[in-house]
Amino acid sequence: MALVHRDTPYPHWEFASDSGDLLRVVPERGGLVTGWRCNGKELIYLDLERFLDPAQSVRGGIPILFPICGGLPDNTLPLPQGNFPLGQHGFARQLPWQLTALEDGQGIALELKDSETTLTSYPFSFLLRLELRLVPGALEIDTSVLNRSQEPMPFSFGLHPYFNLSNLKSPRFEGLPERCLNHLSMAEADTAEQMARLDDGIDLLVRPTGDVRLLDPEAGLALDLQLSAPFNLVVLWTEPPRPMVCLEPWTGPRQALISGDGKLEIAPSETCRLQTRYAVSAC
Repeated sequence: MALVHRDTPYPHWEFASDSGDLLRVVPERGGLVTGWRCNGKELIYLDLERFLDPAQSVRGGIPILFPICGGLPDNTLPLPQGNFPLGQHGFARQLPWQLTALEDGQGIALELKDSETTLTSYPFSFLLRLELRLVPGALEIDTSVLNRSQEPMPFSFGLHPYFNLSNLKSPRFEGLPERCLNHLSMAEADTAEQMARLDDGIDLLVRPTGDVRLLDPEAGLALDLQLSAPFNLVVLWTEPPRPMVCLEPWTGPRQALISGDGKLEIAPSETCRLQTRYAVSAC
């Protein structure tokens, strides 16, 4: 299927599969996927009023996190080349991307290259490419990071998708380990106790050993986050009263490029490939 430009309810590009599944994307707003319809249901939460105000940060869609996940002390990235200003989650979600349709007809490709803007915060030449494919009952996201610099390039990568919920009380999760890191206190915590506070607001990181499943009985929906290394971490986040949850695959925790925990590094001219998949079923 071809990409089609739509003007309402906001300017965006639309890609539809033969089955009727749909992606909406606004490449000039950080390559943001603003909608994913699967099996007749809209999975992605988007605060449209906030989205339409460029002065406000986005709440919704699938923001792309690169070259860091989370924040840094004093918003500063220390590297052998010097100290560089780099804000929360990096710059990828704030810059315009290039959008094309995939040659196989199954989805879209988004690309971001280094620029004068990125080099002031991250002194590396790179090509970041996401391929998003609509397959029956699922969204597959294949990411490649090419180091075009002459020196090793450290980075973290993550996705920050907002998923619709029927409410904040009835959903439950499977596949979570017993312990987690509570980002609000930066202390280890009991995962079950944290998840019981979904409607109070949570921000936690887990290291699952397999897929993580979201079950929303009132919506009759199950959503599986299927992880492949180096996606070894999952962040869960809610912001009440918004009826949504973020189910985020990360390659490394906050400050990974400083601590070394989960830091990825690519040799010159080499490419790192990352794969993740969200699968939808009835529950």
